[in-house]
Amino acid sequence: MANHKSAEKRIRQIRKRRLHNRYYKKTTRNAIQKLQEADTKEAKELFPKVIGMIDKLVKKNQIHKNNAAHLKSKLTILINEKTASKSKKN
Repeated sequence: MANHKSAEKRIRQIRKRRLHNRYYKKTTRNAIQKLQEADTKEAKELFPKVIGMIDKLVKKNQIHKNNAAHLKSKLTILINEKTASKSKKN
């Protein structure tokens, strides 16, 4: 347990920040999952928003930049496959 007032305050700040960070990480994970399950038109609309969310997590040091690059690459490939499969059907 904390022995100083400043240590108690730091604990409160960390707890608040952790909740804030968990919210943004979870929201981004849900958006990625929604993008993966979406049809072509909806996926194209969601793609820029999800990329922006990933970039914000990198900026705030929530995820590593290489992890973000991997995610964005994977999602780009997914979008390209969805559009390619749709154009083949037509």
